[in-house]
Amino acid sequence: MTSRPTSTLYLKADRDGPVRRRHPWVMSGSVSHVTNDPQPGDTVLVVSASGDELGVASYSPFSTIRARMWSFDPTTVVDESFVGDLVTRSVERRESYPGLETTARLVFGDADGLPGLVVDRYSEVVVMQITAVGVEKWRETIADLLFALPGVSCVYERSDSEDRKREGLDERVGVARGSLPTEVFARENGFTFAVDVESGHKTGFYIDQRNARLLIPQLAVGARVLNVFGYTGSFSVIAKRSGAESVTTIDSSAPSLELTRLNARLNDTEPGELIVGDAGEQLRRMRDRRAEFDLIILDPPKFAPTQKNLDRASRAYKDVNLLGAKLLAPGGRLLTFSCSGAVSIDLFQKIVAGAALDAKRSLSIVQRLGQPVDHPVLLSYPESEYLKGLLLQAN
Repeated sequence: MTSRPTSTLYLKADRDGPVRRRHPWVMSGSVSHVTNDPQPGDTVLVVSASGDELGVASYSPFSTIRARMWSFDPTTVVDESFVGDLVTRSVERRESYPGLETTARLVFGDADGLPGLVVDRYSEVVVMQITAVGVEKWRETIADLLFALPGVSCVYERSDSEDRKREGLDERVGVARGSLPTEVFARENGFTFAVDVESGHKTGFYIDQRNARLLIPQLAVGARVLNVFGYTGSFSVIAKRSGAESVTTIDSSAPSLELTRLNARLNDTEPGELIVGDAGEQLRRMRDRRAEFDLIILDPPKFAPTQKNLDRASRAYKDVNLLGAKLLAPGGRLLTFSCSGAVSIDLFQKIVAGAALDAKRSLSIVQRLGQPVDHPVLLSYPESEYLKGLLLQAN
């Protein structure tokens, strides 16, 4: 068993507030000094300037997030058993919700007490992504636990994000346990979608849009649908099979639109019109020819990965929503999203309101959308609420 941490991280005076409020990050600017030269991923005791022991954390000397809290109990022993229990409890929490048997996020990083770990399940395939040095230290333990889950025949690793580089870690992509089947599918609410776990976005599929996909059958009936940033076309396929009059999908990636074709075949429907190209350019062309749509879906990539990108991201969100608002038919609906953690729901709503004003359209909020139950939002960690959505209707 691992003993009490040999290294201590001391916080500056009056910089212990976030940790006392149980926020899981210790930023570099809050650190006074660290004793005994801890190595990347080592467990350190976190102590306030007044000497209060506040908890234990994983240490990352290369990141602006200098430490990530494992526990706010300073007596916690971080070992194989501790990490294994966290993974097991996270998986068990998902088992308490119906509909998550085959496609679900099993671990959601800090929100599940496992900073830097994301795990998604697609039937017999589990995809894990490690983005922090603390979890990296327990990679083998985590892979073994995931491989031992009932029905799992493959654990595939997609540790290739920019966050990993900021932690001083090299990329790692490939089979961690078992063997990858020829085909991988996400199954959800009677639909089947092909998943590219090897090179697709994130872990291959946007599991976090489950709530939004549930709305499409009622919104798409008889509608002219435009799906922008379509990726694998899940919104498009559901809309077409639910009785949309027409469906147009725009994405900058030709391979993604090929997946849209495949997903249409898997669900016994047609893909509709598929357009490869830049979203802004294609939307402007549609505006210029006075095209109209009854349902427009805007699900762009993360425009603001960090706070420093916020101004540029705000302009990008406004531009795409302005164009979307101009293409709405009278009474039409706009389903628009931001997956940028740095963009709050209040800011996002303000951006969309400004876009509607510039487009000279009157829009009403019909519904707000967010993350599904397998993407929990920790109250002490507001950054875990990254997905914001608005369902709007043109007056």
